[in-house]
Amino acid sequence: MPFIQVATERDYPVNVYFQDYGEGPPVVLIHGWPLSHRMWEYQINALTEAGYRCVALDRRGFGDSDKPWGGYDYDTMARDVHEVIKALDLQDVTLAGFSMGGGEVARYFGQFGADRVSKAMLISSVTPYMLQMDDNQDGVPQEVFDEFMENVKKDRLAFLDGFGKQFVNYCDGDSISDDLLHYNKMIAAFCSPRAMQRCITAFGTTDFRPDMEKITVPTLIVHGDADQIVPIEVSAKQAAEMIEGSRLEVIEGAPHGLQYTHTEKLNELMLDFLRS
Repeated sequence: MPFIQVATERDYPVNVYFQDYGEGPPVVLIHGWPLSHRMWEYQINALTEAGYRCVALDRRGFGDSDKPWGGYDYDTMARDVHEVIKALDLQDVTLAGFSMGGGEVARYFGQFGADRVSKAMLISSVTPYMLQMDDNQDGVPQEVFDEFMENVKKDRLAFLDGFGKQFVNYCDGDSISDDLLHYNKMIAAFCSPRAMQRCITAFGTTDFRPDMEKITVPTLIVHGDADQIVPIEVSAKQAAEMIEGSRLEVIEGAPHGLQYTHTEKLNELMLDFLRS
């Protein structure tokens, strides 16, 4: 299996798993919480068929990557991404992050600038700052993240069932099939409980506003206006104002998990941006 050692913890290696498909200009895909590279299946199909190389990695603690006790902060996770890109000697990368993964994209620029990266995509992203504060009144109250944590610790699979439905605005199979809904839950079920918990704190409380100023490459921002997980007002619309020259695409009626519900439209936007 393809692994890259990105760090060492307690004298044990920390290996990140990745899938490397296709040939052509590289696109590095960073998944959302609490999923894995598997969430990108339908984007990988479209991008590789169009002549792009897709490197889809699993964040530490998720998917097939190692599951260490620590390192679930954005400085460390962005460094993991950088280590993968360096190990594969990728150049002129388009760095794409979904939801929580958008934070890794932003922090990558905050730590490493545009090293090896020529374009960026923020899809249903948590950037620039999720938490409601005096200077971020449109943000999400701390109580919401506290409730996430409580329910994850109490009955993680029951939480995933409800969260998965909200993820796609599910109602009697009108957004995605029951089979895909169940598959999405199973992807999440096998992540590290420790990683799942710690990442609630990471994506819920990390302020990416200083990082946004360092995103100097062409950037595509895609968000659904019916997103119940990451409200568009506190995320995409603010991000578009902060990243000079960025391109904001709002998909009407799309939920958070628009890669499943609005697959064709998302793929179309990604490919148009890559070709531009």
